Amino acid sequence: MIRLSANLGFLWNDRPLPDAIRAAKAAGFSAVECHWPYGEEAGAVAAALAETGLPMLGLNTAKGRPGEFGLSALPGREEEARAAIDEAFFYGASIGARAVHVMAGASKGVAGAAETFDAHLRYACDRAATRGMGVLIEPLNHRDAPGYFLDTLEGAAAIVRRLGCPDLSIMFDCYHLQIMGGDLIRRFEAHRDLIGHVQIAAVPSRAEPDEGEIDTPRLLRAFDAVGYAGFVGAEYRPRGSVEEGLGWMASVV
Repeated sequence: MIRLSANLGFLWNDRPLPDAIRAAKAAGFSAVECHWPYGEEAGAVAAALAETGLPMLGLNTAKGRPGEFGLSALPGREEEARAAIDEAFFYGASIGARAVHVMAGASKGVAGAAETFDAHLRYACDRAATRGMGVLIEPLNHRDAPGYFLDTLEGAAAIVRRLGCPDLSIMFDCYHLQIMGGDLIRRFEAHRDLIGHVQIAAVPSRAEPDEGEIDTPRLLRAFDAVGYAGFVGAEYRPRGSVEEGLGWMASVV
C-alpha cells in the first residue's frame, strides 16, 4: 500500500508551517516532512501535527552558506556541522519528527571530506539513539547541487554499510537518482535493505510526478512489490497552485 507524505518545503510553502500541515491533511496526505523549519515556533508545529494526526517524518540539517548544501562533509567546519546536527535533533524531537537528514555539503573531491562526513554521521547516530529518531543521507544530483559530496546511491550504500549504524539509512529520491544513473527499479531492489525513505518528482522538470521520464505509478508498484512499506514523499515544485496539481495522487494510491 502506498502512503503519501507532503514535503512542505515545496508544497504550501506560502503559508506558516502549521497551516501547511492542515492543508496537507485536507488534501489527503498521510504524513508530512519539511526542509528547514527552524524559523517556526516548535510548539505551534507540534500542535498542528497533534490536531491533524499526521506524523512529521523528517527535517534537514542547516544548509550553510549559499551553494554549500550542508556542512557535514566540509573539513574545517566541524563546530558548525555539529551545531547544525544538534539543532536538527533538538527541534525534531520537539515536534516529534522521526528522522534528520544530515546534509553533506559541496565538497566533492576535497581532501578529508569522506572522513569528516563519517565522523559527523557517527555523531548524528549517537544523537539519534538518545532521541529515538533516525538519520538519513541523500544523494543529490550534480545539476541542482553542483559539487555535492554525496551524489550516487552506491556511494550512500557504501557509507551506510561501512558505519554499521542501525539508525542510518538512505533517502531514495527518485528525481535525483534518475538524473544520476536511472535504472530506478533495479537499483532500489539491490539496496532495499538500506532505504529508509522515498521521494518523488517529475524528471527533468521537478514538477508533479505525472510527466517526464518516470512512470511513477509503475515505479511505486514495483517498490511495493519488493516490500517497501514506508512513506513516499511528494517533493516537487507545483506547476501552479498545489490543489490544482493533486490529480496525480489518485494514480498511485
